[in-house]
Amino acid sequence: MEFPLLFWGVLAWMIFWGVAGSILIKRRYLARDLDTSNAAFIGTMAGASLGPVGLAAVWAATPRTSVYLTTSLALLTVLIIAVTFSFADPDNICVVSGGFVASQFVNGLIIGIIYGFMALGLSLIFSILGVVSFAHGEFYMIGGMLVYFITEVWLPGVNPLIGVLGACLVAFLLGAVFERLMLTPMYHGKIDRPIEYGILVTFGLAFTLQYFVQALVGANPVKAQRFLEFPRWRFPAEADPIWIKTSRGSMTLFEQVTISSPRFTAAITCILVLLALLFLMHRTWTGKALRAVSQDREAAAITGINPNTMNMLAFALGGMIAALAGALLVQAFSWLPQVGAIPAMRSFVIVVLGGLGSLPGAFIGGIMVGLVEAAGTGCVPDAQKAASYIPAYGMIVLTLTLLLRPTGMFGRRFAGGMHGKG
Repeated sequence: MEFPLLFWGVLAWMIFWGVAGSILIKRRYLARDLDTSNAAFIGTMAGASLGPVGLAAVWAATPRTSVYLTTSLALLTVLIIAVTFSFADPDNICVVSGGFVASQFVNGLIIGIIYGFMALGLSLIFSILGVVSFAHGEFYMIGGMLVYFITEVWLPGVNPLIGVLGACLVAFLLGAVFERLMLTPMYHGKIDRPIEYGILVTFGLAFTLQYFVQALVGANPVKAQRFLEFPRWRFPAEADPIWIKTSRGSMTLFEQVTISSPRFTAAITCILVLLALLFLMHRTWTGKALRAVSQDREAAAITGINPNTMNMLAFALGGMIAALAGALLVQAFSWLPQVGAIPAMRSFVIVVLGGLGSLPGAFIGGIMVGLVEAAGTGCVPDAQKAASYIPAYGMIVLTLTLLLRPTGMFGRRFAGGMHGKG
């Protein structure tokens, strides 16, 4: 895919003024002794979208900038890139087919919801314990494997809900036991370097689970049957155009957007569980205790909350969330003992993008990564290359986030968890 000189010229212009804006606006904030967490991002978006005019306006407005201004500049930057791309490659399917773009957007949104849900568990663990769990992908793998064996091997024909509930229960218990046995010493001053210890023991758990499962089931891929078969139905029943049409394995919207049954089931379940988790965190004593420990461990202990119990609950919940994501997706993808590696890497990207320890940030970050992957793969004409590029999009997002806003979209500096004194 060869682009004309105009495309590369516009891209070089945006990069130059974006880098200049990142440096200049950050220095402007530093000179005024202001919080610089947003400065690089604002400067980059202003420079990339409006060049020196945008930089001059933001420079003069400092510090009277708002989230609305930042969002507007970011959207304008994306719009300029999209318009430039359409002129550079007018025959690209993303340019000529609105239906294809809509299909990519909807499917990116759906897979992004699933990504964000899995990342929630990792963010929850970090916000409470201050530990990055490198076994998160293996909990995801365990969830899918358990559903397969429960529904296909041990109890053939059983309701898939039984398999999903069984996978969640096993993952919850596994997380609770591991936290009690291996992570508890960090909280009592028995470990000189707790951060490194947390990394090593979760790495050890990851390798143990992966090779234990491989020894039991072998290296051949497995896959569960679809949980839900759509009835054959269309709306409206007689007239055209057809708004909604369903077959056994898929749903088609407006004759353009096709959604597979496994992904639809997984996304709806993730949304329902997310709402339940939000209710737990904001409306129950246990959830408020978890949030208190994440904000200030010592203050929470003074009020009568047992931080050690909250640590165990957080790690168990985080592992269960990852296992649930795997349990829902084993019907959509082939499952191997190594299947958790890429989802785990993607979860790390999402957590950094959303902000370490931020649950809303993890979910929104997951949706953003899903949309970026869908846009990137859809606009590359070669399908084989497009599939191979998928991990690269996450790495690009991670790099830009670390450069422009290291704390992520909703990041904060922690006072509690393992970030405070245990």
